[in-house]
Amino acid sequence: MLTLYNTLTRQKEVFQPIEPGKVRMYVCGMTVYDLCHIGHARMLAAFDVIYRWLRESGYDVTYVRNITDIEDKIINRALERGITPEQLVEETIADMHQDAAALGLLPPTHEPRATHHVEGMIRLIEQLIQNGKAYPAANGDVYYAVREFEGYGKLSGRTLDKLRAGERVEIDPNKRDPLDFVLWKAAKPGEPAWDSPWGPGRPGWHIECSVMSCHHLGEHFDIHGGGEDLQFPHHENEIAQSEGAHGHKYVNYWLHNGFINVDGEKMSKSLGNFFTIRDVLQHFDGEVIRFFIVRSHYRSPVNYTDTILQDAKQGLTRLYTALRGLELPASTGIDWNQPMAARFKAAMDDDFNTSEAVAVLFELAGEVNKTHDLQQARLLKDLAGVLGLLQRDPEDFLQAGAGEGELSAQAIEALIAERKAARASRNWAESDRIRDALLAQGVVLEDGPQGTTWRRA
Repeated sequence: MLTLYNTLTRQKEVFQPIEPGKVRMYVCGMTVYDLCHIGHARMLAAFDVIYRWLRESGYDVTYVRNITDIEDKIINRALERGITPEQLVEETIADMHQDAAALGLLPPTHEPRATHHVEGMIRLIEQLIQNGKAYPAANGDVYYAVREFEGYGKLSGRTLDKLRAGERVEIDPNKRDPLDFVLWKAAKPGEPAWDSPWGPGRPGWHIECSVMSCHHLGEHFDIHGGGEDLQFPHHENEIAQSEGAHGHKYVNYWLHNGFINVDGEKMSKSLGNFFTIRDVLQHFDGEVIRFFIVRSHYRSPVNYTDTILQDAKQGLTRLYTALRGLELPASTGIDWNQPMAARFKAAMDDDFNTSEAVAVLFELAGEVNKTHDLQQARLLKDLAGVLGLLQRDPEDFLQAGAGEGELSAQAIEALIAERKAARASRNWAESDRIRDALLAQGVVLEDGPQGTTWRRA
């Protein structure tokens, strides 16, 4: 029985889909103005695993992950670079998809763009005005009146009075209340704009997800996810918009992944302490990055350092090494009654506890190393596959990753051949010299009955 932690209720709950056998899930995706960083990778990989486990559990899953392709940051970055916002968006989406492929992400069922749903946003804003939840201002903006929505703050646990007491915003004479947020922004010279009943303009950020989610999943759906930083104000505002317009519950389960931290602070572009996925891929295989993320529970904070990434690489190497040189039988599916599989399933059914699930993989790998049991090895690969891991030929992973200045596979094989000749002539000193020289270059030799194999350290 699957249980998950619902941010809305602040407790674990048994998952019960609205429609038996089907799951509708929406996750807030990227604002495409720059390369994705490792913090974004955490969100992408966390919900990719959740998507995979829901499907493995037999659900027909509709997974929507949006793209915000109109926003102040996009407009400003395009101006800085001297290109159009459209050019920046297309370039950044292509980069995002390339990074996603390197991380082994499954594509979502739908990947809507905000600019394709502006008409729907205008209709929703009109409904909010009609319901007394929003108002047009004299400057051409339209604002949501937060005090007109009784449940405002229920997701984040922040009351309006506490928010008002802690506000540090400038007083805007166009707002009825400083806490009101913008639904529609009046056009500024040179910015993209759409016609509306309130004049030319563009949507605010929060309204986009209310419209795109409901367009693809209906006005009431199962799961809404995103990073922990989106609880407030973004997801709080989504609830106010959607429930204020439709008059009923918007989402049953709210899921939020924890931050990746650098020196104790959240990794973010605004703080300037971020590492792009593209940068990290120069030094680590994409599957190592995925393993670094997956081996921790999705809600727990994770610290980022090169040392921790190197540790993740060594851990994944141990798992691949257990499968090395084995001719596995074809997969016939996972027998969830098998003890190891049952433990893996229990972990994943406990709020997607990948940390415990990965512990099962290491235990299985230990058994395979001792017994070379092909059925156990097959189970190891199949269970890891549920997490998007261990699906490559072990040699491909263990020998991959020749970076700048590192020995190529051909050069390594040539040195191994020289060492073999030295050993044949009993020149042990030369044999040891070659082994040590390769180790200094980050290449580990392993002698066995079938000859010498190698892997990158």
